[in-house]
Amino acid sequence: MSDIKKTTPKKGAPKKPKTPRTAMPEQPPMVRAANFLEVTLGYTGELAALEASRCLQCKTPLCRKGCPVEIDIPGFIGKLKAGDRDGAYQVLRQTNSLPAVCGRVCPQEVQCEGSCILGKKGEPVAIGRLERYVADSFAAENGCMQLTGERTCALPREIKVACIGSGPSSLTVAGYLSALGVKVTVFEALHELGGVLIYGIPEFRLPKDVVRREIEAMSALGVEFKTNWVGGKTILVQELLDQGYDAVFIGVGAGLPRFMDIPGESLIGVYSANEYLTRVNLGRAYAFPDYDTPVIRGKKVAVVGGGNVAMDSARTALRLGADQVTIVYRRTKGEMPARHEELEHALEEGVKLEILANPLRYNGDKERRLVSVTLERQKLGEPDASGRRSPQPTGETFDLPIDTAIIAIGTRPNPILLEATPELKLSKRGYIEVDPESGETAIPGVYAGGDIVTGAATVISAMGAGRRAARSIIRKLVGEDAVQ
Repeated sequence: MSDIKKTTPKKGAPKKPKTPRTAMPEQPPMVRAANFLEVTLGYTGELAALEASRCLQCKTPLCRKGCPVEIDIPGFIGKLKAGDRDGAYQVLRQTNSLPAVCGRVCPQEVQCEGSCILGKKGEPVAIGRLERYVADSFAAENGCMQLTGERTCALPREIKVACIGSGPSSLTVAGYLSALGVKVTVFEALHELGGVLIYGIPEFRLPKDVVRREIEAMSALGVEFKTNWVGGKTILVQELLDQGYDAVFIGVGAGLPRFMDIPGESLIGVYSANEYLTRVNLGRAYAFPDYDTPVIRGKKVAVVGGGNVAMDSARTALRLGADQVTIVYRRTKGEMPARHEELEHALEEGVKLEILANPLRYNGDKERRLVSVTLERQKLGEPDASGRRSPQPTGETFDLPIDTAIIAIGTRPNPILLEATPELKLSKRGYIEVDPESGETAIPGVYAGGDIVTGAATVISAMGAGRRAARSIIRKLVGEDAVQ
């Protein structure tokens, strides 16, 4: 009989300390505010192993249910814990076409990490950081390994699929189908591929080389990319079907900016966030002086809005040399829809907040150049349709001196392709209606996904829509056995 006695901890005895979440190295705030290099530096192998060891390997993983593409999160972290990085990559690639992207820009705090059991009484596992580490450190031998983690992919099939747009939803469709041997052609309106991943998200948050790496792998697998093809103008949906494409996927996003329709929006110095970020990102103004791109370099900048696009715009303005950057938001800091990490990074870098304030008009000089914005104080009333407390005007106004205003209050669908394709059924808000399970539109064989269906949303939700559509396409054209 054993001499070891079981003891019951006395009441009040200190509990075993929880292992803290592993911090990710990042540039110091005042250093990064003056450059466009990536803010967060990523885990080393040692840091990744330490963080992976915190995972409880739950039998019923709530984290997976919180992921829009249902990554086997315990599976890939389990592989990482066992020292099998390549196996972890394989698990990720079973459902996620862009893990290096998602590890950087997905709102994990309200999705997978928001559902993590450890987060109930402490800090959740840093799932996004581990995903980024695995994707960045995996060394692919060829395009197939890059897209799937496997050395070989399916043999070519006599099937052709066209994607209009090259953002996250279309890239997901192209990556999924090309790995199964489907011939995919992607038509992009701009001169560079990647959609919002390239023109919308700043270099310091998502390096362009990360996106290009994924696109190059798809090209190596046979995906054909055609730039300067505008859906609804250069190419029509019906023309693609007439040319023998077996299916068409529409992933053109919703890139038409919204304005407030208040006086002064036509003044010199007032820009939409779409135009501002596109000039900097697509025109490579962030790489000055290597690229001498004409760009707005305001000294006193106001950014209107509280989402991720507002944070991106404000932090970009700082890096372009602004002396003062103020985010104007009609609710409080707690109601801001931006990722907590992005907001905190902005504040650390010196961005100011002007909360409970809403623009009434922009004021200009005799040359119609912006000199200030008149703001009205707000108070919070009852919750609105979104569940947040609705801002109400108080009548109190004041002027904020500025020379640049960036409007980041959302987007709406660009009508070019929609007007050229009247057979599509649209919602009351003007977005394409699809079957929620398959992504198929009112036109047989034509699918859609991403912001053109949902309105402005996250990269991972667009990828989820692309994956559902791709699975539906392969199921319809090849059969259930081919679906992965």
